[in-house]
Amino acid sequence: MNTNAKLPEQTSPSTSPKSALLTESEMALFVDYYQLTMGQADFKSQNDAVITANYYVRKIPQGEYLVAAGLEQVIHCILNLRFTDDTLNWLAERGELSEDYLESLKDFRFDGSIYAVPEGTIVFPNEPIINVTGRSRDVQVFETYLLCVMNFQTLIATKASRIVRAARGKPVFDFGARRAHGRDAGILAARASFIGGASGTSLVLAGRYFNIPYVGTMAHKFVMERPTEVDAFRDYANAFPHNTTLLIDTYDTLEGAKNACIVAHEMEARGARLKAVRLDSGDLLSLSKEVRRILHAERLNYVQIIASHDLDEFEIDNLLKEDSPIDGFGVGTRLATGANFNSRTGEGGPSALGGVFKSVERDGIPVGKQSLDEPDKATVPGRKQIYRQTDSNGHYCKDCVMHWNEPISGGEPLLISIVKDGNLVYNFPNLTAIQARAKTELMKLDESHKVLIDAKPYPVEINSRLKTE
Repeated sequence: MNTNAKLPEQTSPSTSPKSALLTESEMALFVDYYQLTMGQADFKSQNDAVITANYYVRKIPQGEYLVAAGLEQVIHCILNLRFTDDTLNWLAERGELSEDYLESLKDFRFDGSIYAVPEGTIVFPNEPIINVTGRSRDVQVFETYLLCVMNFQTLIATKASRIVRAARGKPVFDFGARRAHGRDAGILAARASFIGGASGTSLVLAGRYFNIPYVGTMAHKFVMERPTEVDAFRDYANAFPHNTTLLIDTYDTLEGAKNACIVAHEMEARGARLKAVRLDSGDLLSLSKEVRRILHAERLNYVQIIASHDLDEFEIDNLLKEDSPIDGFGVGTRLATGANFNSRTGEGGPSALGGVFKSVERDGIPVGKQSLDEPDKATVPGRKQIYRQTDSNGHYCKDCVMHWNEPISGGEPLLISIVKDGNLVYNFPNLTAIQARAKTELMKLDESHKVLIDAKPYPVEINSRLKTE
């Protein structure tokens, strides 16, 4: 790593605030600096080697499977990455990168090839999720972006699939934008959550950008600004007579439920119906049962109960095991941050997926990192393909990671052509289709690999010839 830090020059204070949003013209600078310094060293030494790099995950932080997500944004970056004059001038002003190297970046175009598993595919540790083949100094330019996007979206899609499974068919909604680790994370978490099976999101921008269903109820603020809770409920019901969900825990949840019943009967008199009430605090198990009892006594069984409040797969699983009558779940912090945390035991680790992007081939010759001091970080040399085998019940039973040119019988190859010679050759499906793929994939994965506690590792066999190359 280049440790000679080059600090940006200080400028006079800005007269207006900056958005700090990443634009397409700035994508080329979404790099760790050493990718540029290595690029210059390669340029100076005329290293034009063609390499293959694999994106894969060594260890899953929670559970025994991953739902691959983020490929579309990665490919968009790779195919649209350009070094603009403004970008190159800014780099030149910093002084360390040479003029001739920066001049060479003006013509940057990725002309290599990419194979990858489609989004929504179930994958496992040490399997190549993406194969990128191209000129070495080109491939490294987008490494940071690739890792950022793939690690995050795969983490969130996987977390969502675990939460959706725990909900046993009841809808799960992404409520996590306000707790996500940044603005890009908020919208990409909504996208990845939908791939993992979420029914919708609270983030309107995700609805516009990705055509994800967006939902909303009301905030405590709305209730507190009215003279009484009933007044607040009436105002909201009048504004949204066909889509009214009332938040009933601003003051006293059970009194809130009774007030919701008053408004529900008033709505019935107008030919409308209260859709749901929402719980957002307290003991969700006992409160949901009491609220259902109140609704039942008022012959309002059609009114659903929606719950939020620090939920994850463990909390939802426990609620439903205890026969909670909750009909749907809004999940925020622990979904949008991919929380690697067992809320039952308090055990967990960093909320991150440690996917890596490593060179495995140079000019057709397999290469690998040995890491004698930490063998777990060694890489398996060679360009690879995954072949997935299915048993007589239609369940996935084993994956074989093979040399690229060494197919096997009885297995389906998972990595497909996405980009060939710099040109897109794959039609990206819409998110609904990707979500359907993930659902189908999970149905084919045996239950023993999906349970929340003590899940069984899925067998992945690395071909012995790859290990010896």
